[in-house]
Amino acid sequence: MLNGMIPLLVLVGPTSVGKTELSLHLAARLGAEIVSADSRYLYCGLDIGTAKPGRAELARIPHHLVDVTAPDQPWSLAEYKRAAVAAIADIYARGRLPLLVGGTGQYVRALLEGWQIPAGGGDMQLRARLTAQAETAGGLAALYAQLTELDAGGAVQIDARNPRRVVRALEVCLTTGRPFSAQRTRLAPAYGVCQIGLTLPRAELFARIDARVDQMLNDGLLAETQRLAAQGLAWDLPALSALGYRQLGAHLRGECSLAEAVLRIKHDTRRFARRQYSWFSLSNAEITWFDVVRTPRAQIEQHVVGALQKAGYEVPAGRIGT
Repeated sequence: MLNGMIPLLVLVGPTSVGKTELSLHLAARLGAEIVSADSRYLYCGLDIGTAKPGRAELARIPHHLVDVTAPDQPWSLAEYKRAAVAAIADIYARGRLPLLVGGTGQYVRALLEGWQIPAGGGDMQLRARLTAQAETAGGLAALYAQLTELDAGGAVQIDARNPRRVVRALEVCLTTGRPFSAQRTRLAPAYGVCQIGLTLPRAELFARIDARVDQMLNDGLLAETQRLAAQGLAWDLPALSALGYRQLGAHLRGECSLAEAVLRIKHDTRRFARRQYSWFSLSNAEITWFDVVRTPRAQIEQHVVGALQKAGYEVPAGRIGT
């Protein structure tokens, strides 16, 4: 351990930037195991639309927190954090390096910043009422306004367009009588972190996003969405609210054409990438950013090795540069 802390390599960045490819390479070089920080990788059956690593990739490098729950059994942030903490500790205890990879900024920050997730909120009748209101015209805006009155500091940190997060925060406020933000305390970080980020100029990133969406459709994303719908899953589940499935669901319900759904996927995915940059700020001094097109992979690898060695982590001999 580094000063009593577990070494943790963290790889972040927006969707479609190339995190999976680099993470597999680094894991092979460093003797690491990958811990997913992607909120959609948790769900079994959501493969094409989430760009989840394939069977060969999962077999080549051990992955954690991938395919751990059914689409109709959502995980909370608290559940994810407990499982990730346990996975990281287990990896290190076996003499391997934990490599946290993903684009769900809330997951990454909860781990690195030691968030203590509010325990309040478990009134299913209240949750159902708030959720139903969020689905009505103007209902979500009204809920967000109520949250702002009860917890202005917490509201500004929540996307007003995300019904699940607005409902969750408001539920905690109403059931505990305390602001949601006041209950999200932080402990001292438990990890010695080396954090790198991958980026691209926006035009190039958006072109990659469009190309990936087209490839997903060619690979059978519509059929995958149809299979999930055939299981009788509710469209408002977090799993089916994921990019791709949500828009194709609208097409399957007759609300738009397939061409319109594809355009929406591309548009919404670009918007999602912008939000990811708000979680992983390019100005964050704790993240070393690399342009994946203009920076040779060997240079990124050299930086990672040097940072780990400087922090006191013994990089496995015979792996780097082989």
